[in-house]
Amino acid sequence: MVPSKKHIESAFRLASERYAAVGVNVERAIAALAKIPVSLHCWQGDDVGGFENLGGGLGGGLAVTGNYPGKARTPDELRADLDKALSLIPGRQRLNLHAFYGEFGGKKVDRDEIDASHFKNWIDWAKQQKIGLDFNPTCFAHPQAADGFTLSHADKGIRKFWIEHCRRSREIGAAFGKALGTPCVTNVWVPDGFKDTPADRMAPRERLAESLDEVFKKPLPPKHTLDAVEPKLFGIGTESCTVGSAEFYLGYCITRKKLLCLDAGHFHPTESISDKISSVLIYLPEILLHVSRGVRWDSDHVVTLSDDLLSIGREIIATGNPARVHVGLDYFDASINRIAAWAIGTRSMLKALLIGLLEPAAIRRAEVAGDTTARLSLQEEAKSLPFGAVWDYYCESQGVAVGAAWLDEVRTYEKAVTGKRT
Repeated sequence: MVPSKKHIESAFRLASERYAAVGVNVERAIAALAKIPVSLHCWQGDDVGGFENLGGGLGGGLAVTGNYPGKARTPDELRADLDKALSLIPGRQRLNLHAFYGEFGGKKVDRDEIDASHFKNWIDWAKQQKIGLDFNPTCFAHPQAADGFTLSHADKGIRKFWIEHCRRSREIGAAFGKALGTPCVTNVWVPDGFKDTPADRMAPRERLAESLDEVFKKPLPPKHTLDAVEPKLFGIGTESCTVGSAEFYLGYCITRKKLLCLDAGHFHPTESISDKISSVLIYLPEILLHVSRGVRWDSDHVVTLSDDLLSIGREIIATGNPARVHVGLDYFDASINRIAAWAIGTRSMLKALLIGLLEPAAIRRAEVAGDTTARLSLQEEAKSLPFGAVWDYYCESQGVAVGAAWLDEVRTYEKAVTGKRT
């Protein structure tokens, strides 16, 4: 049963009083949350399919599981599904596009030939939605990446192909930022690595660094685009050595002044990117997050309000300047309704940020005072504070469904739209 507006406001009033008693200004927290966008990932909507039809296969250590009916088959269907997803999420978000989601008019346009004209409809759509766009070169699902190497490939011609693709992707990102008035984060991830023990790890890493330097050679205005690079521990087919490791990219970002992308699924299962956020921000002015949920490995499950996500949300707020952290999502689950997957993940991310914003300052004061007993006690007590009532009120004030009512909207849309796709 969905609570009435009267009950939502009554619960919010009581929650505000409860939070005020521990020194938290709820209205201020809500206002801060509204300024933090989350970048939804377009590839959840069509199982990382894209619209090129170049015949490369997914590859790159990527795999999508499940066959839930109704995935988007065209750019227009994908945008319609995103419209529905965004209508279920409070606040103003963003969209993260991959390069092979361009619209090519039925023509074969290879990756080293793309330009901003192939994304005109996406720009127009983003203007209508009043949101920003982020971008990624697509260095997989292509014949030139069939052996698992791109920017670090031993073949100079293949490296040249991918350098040009990434260079053009930066230009597209800059066009997004200029057209929409908000910087586009253009993130480079490559699948390069070895399935079994390599004889030489140095040479491919030297080639990767040289290729990246070529990609970033042309200065582009940071008010239009921000460059990011993304490490990974391993992938399917790169279990023994990933060329773009965490150490490689951390060094690259510090020396080249680029954003480091921390993907929640790209580290050892015992690691959490929450602990890495403040460490990296000591040396870099801004970073990018790809928030995912790995189960035993980088399996890209839908983000839920787990302890790991709560830690990520808290650390973003604890930096004191959330604008330094660009938050994006990265998962692809074809076993459930894809619009629901967007809504669940994004709403969970926003909840984690809200809980971070609602954290009583007394916790930090206890730590400063050296009272670790009080710190632990207050941390535990904060877990039972009524953030749910604040979240419901925030959703209501933003004009989106409260509680599980959004699922009814998904089911209605499924019956009328996605359920009719074959």
